[in-house]
Amino acid sequence: MNANPQEQHYETIHDAYAAHYYDHASNDYRRRFVMAPLLHGLDLNNCTVAELACGDGHNSVLLKEIFPSVRTEGFDLSPKACRQYELNTGLPAHKLDLTASAELESRFDAAFIIGGLHHCVADLPATLRNTAALLKPGAKFLMYEPSANFMLEPLRKAWYRADKYFDVETERALDHAELVAAADGRFKVERVFYIGGPAYFMILNSLVTRIPIKWKNGLAKPLDGDEAVWNKLPGRFACPVFGANRTRL
Repeated sequence: MNANPQEQHYETIHDAYAAHYYDHASNDYRRRFVMAPLLHGLDLNNCTVAELACGDGHNSVLLKEIFPSVRTEGFDLSPKACRQYELNTGLPAHKLDLTASAELESRFDAAFIIGGLHHCVADLPATLRNTAALLKPGAKFLMYEPSANFMLEPLRKAWYRADKYFDVETERALDHAELVAAADGRFKVERVFYIGGPAYFMILNSLVTRIPIKWKNGLAKPLDGDEAVWNKLPGRFACPVFGANRTRL
């Protein structure tokens, strides 16, 4: 079987990615503008939760802050990320290519993925089939992904082609309806929301917008207010990202 190009790509950019996406300002953004809306109305205390495309584990750390008795495990294509996950969380992480055939045990009460599904476009049906296989019936599946319905999507496509931090052949923004079709009836959609404003680009995605890390703490406070207002805009075209809550059938 051919190796997934995303593995080598992420191994190559891992250190720069970690520096920009897991710094203080990015973690604060993620806590307020990613985890809070994604987890709205849920209680994952005493649940076993799989973090898919887990990276270095900072999202699992945030989840533990919110739900102190949650028990997480990480899954990632990158061996380097799995090692860092275990160092940062003290919890197990497993190398897993979500786009490839795998024998998996349905043992988790929930799974979440933050910006990982759009790296799995080589085989979205297999990715969602594997995700479902990890989950117990009735389990929650939470996602936060770049939206292909964003009004500046043509510009983002051009950026993907030009920027070394993307592998244009194996990643792209997603349409939520595409994921519903690819899931083939394995999940019930409970909630979908569209968010993301100036801080999404300048704070969370500073790696690709080339905002220096040392500037981010100063930018974050004035941008936070704009982000909160932006996230209240109706519709999906003004927002570069969507979140969704699904239930495993």
